[in-house]
Amino acid sequence: MGLPGMVLSGLSAVVGAIMYWAVTAQSSNVVQNHGFRLSTVGVILMIAGAVGFVVSLTVFLSSRRAPSLPTRTTDREVVDDTGHRTLFHEEKR
Repeated sequence: MGLPGMVLSGLSAVVGAIMYWAVTAQSSNVVQNHGFRLSTVGVILMIAGAVGFVVSLTVFLSSRRAPSLPTRTTDREVVDDTGHRTLFHEEKR
């Protein structure tokens, strides 16, 4: 899934398009008896490639979330005029 899935889906769609539009097969006894057509396989590959691309793109985009900023903490000690010490702990995001 993700980027490799998008590449594989794109290749599947390209192979399907080649089989549908560029390959011309002569009618043979096998094609006439069993109904196997390269154009039909090409359409199936194009549809499967498009669906796979959309699913992989969804997975890819959902996994790319914005990085969160690290939490900054500050510890400080304040001493007043009378000598009393106070500790402060702050967290900023």
